[in-house]
Amino acid sequence: MANSKEPLLDEIQWKAPPLAMSMGGITTNTVLPYFYESPFFDATSNNATITTQATHNPALFYLIQTREAFEDRLRTMQGLEFMVAHDPSDNGTKIEHSGVWVIRKQNRRKRPGAEDEITPISSYYVVGENIYMASSLGNILGARLLTMVSSLSKVIETAAALPSFTPALGHTYLPPAPKTGNLAMNTQMSQTSKESTPMPGTQESASSKPSSQTLLDEDLQSTQLIHSSLNLSLRYGSEYMDENPLVGEPGSFIITKSREVPQPANQPKTKPNPVSTKSPTPQIKTDIPEPKSKSSMGTEKSPITPIIKEKKARRKSRPATSVTTPK
Repeated sequence: MANSKEPLLDEIQWKAPPLAMSMGGITTNTVLPYFYESPFFDATSNNATITTQATHNPALFYLIQTREAFEDRLRTMQGLEFMVAHDPSDNGTKIEHSGVWVIRKQNRRKRPGAEDEITPISSYYVVGENIYMASSLGNILGARLLTMVSSLSKVIETAAALPSFTPALGHTYLPPAPKTGNLAMNTQMSQTSKESTPMPGTQESASSKPSSQTLLDEDLQSTQLIHSSLNLSLRYGSEYMDENPLVGEPGSFIITKSREVPQPANQPKTKPNPVSTKSPTPQIKTDIPEPKSKSSMGTEKSPITPIIKEKKARRKSRPATSVTTPK
């Protein structure tokens, strides 16, 4: 079982300068033997099998002398192999080149009557004395996406604290800088009012300049207030408490009168009668009323209330005293 603490092969760089010097440098015939000493090489491949056979069998020793003879022998076999996919020296014909070789790890499968089926597994770069493993396309895309997401998250966190909204300035991303004229005026006023300036350490000097936290709280309250006002306007802007809305300005509101009297929905609307333009002719009364007699006036019912006479209280008489005469 491989140790989980070991780094991945596509994250390491391998080199062996003493070995490269003993081979006479990295050339088209020594690039594969130099690659065999790296941790990227697989000992179960056909390359290891041919190298072992040529080392112990003098009849096959020519196979490890040149890369062309070695790769021709690999093409006759089936299984895992390492082949040079790019040779910058063009088989040793170019003296000056980039010095970058590309070695491909692949699986060869023989098919009778057809070309061999080759399945690439991974690629490796030999740059001078350094050997790297090429990352897969999935790893590259995953790393790039992770970098993009990390950068975007940092940008969003930084930009989240920048925007600010106030009813006077609207949306701003930087604090407003003081104007030059206002700054000069404030400087002149401060110079002329030195006598009324409180001494350091007093309560007036401490409370004259508001703190940054207080300004931040005021901006936050203003932002919340305008946000709630906008929500209420969008939600209840077309609704009224009654049918007669208020008009006018604050301090002088007027209740409007409804022009039309609401009618029930079931009752059909009646059209108003057209007004005649001709004026009516006046009528003259010729009958003279007869005078009414007093007897007939008594018989007619009238709403006159009867007069009730109040009874006078009678005085009680005193009993008479008998007068006796002497005999």
